Amino acid sequence: MEYKLATKEDIELMMKSRLEMLKVVNNLPQDYQYSDEIVKESREYFLNGDQTTVLAIDDGEVVGCASMSYMWIMPTFSHPTGKRAHLMNVYTRSSHRRQGIARQMCEMLIEDAWKKGATEISLDATTMGRPLYESLGFTASREGMVLTRS
Repeated sequence: MEYKLATKEDIELMMKSRLEMLKVVNNLPQDYQYSDEIVKESREYFLNGDQTTVLAIDDGEVVGCASMSYMWIMPTFSHPTGKRAHLMNVYTRSSHRRQGIARQMCEMLIEDAWKKGATEISLDATTMGRPLYESLGFTASREGMVLTRS
């Protein structure tokens, strides 16, 4: 198994992996057609967003991916750099699950986030992902609130 920090040259691998992941986690049919907007904006984010993506490659085929997105907010006493990170899109193909792939990708991204000065890493966890994230030290947070545009 090869683990690779993706670069802009890996854009097609990142896009293929992300679109595959979205189909699986949203129970979409294999022939589902994404809107031009989601494809365009995903590509743009991989190319120009403040993010790091890890790809897990087995025998030349991407079998897992995970991304860390960064945001910069006004510094506070508890977050003096103002740099926060959000772990997302952690995905491993079903044929490769339970082999430590997701853990390895997360550990790489967490280490990279600390090196980049992040003072907090958040994530949105599925029920299936919770045990992994808890084993990595993540705890549930009751601090946050969200307002979404309807």
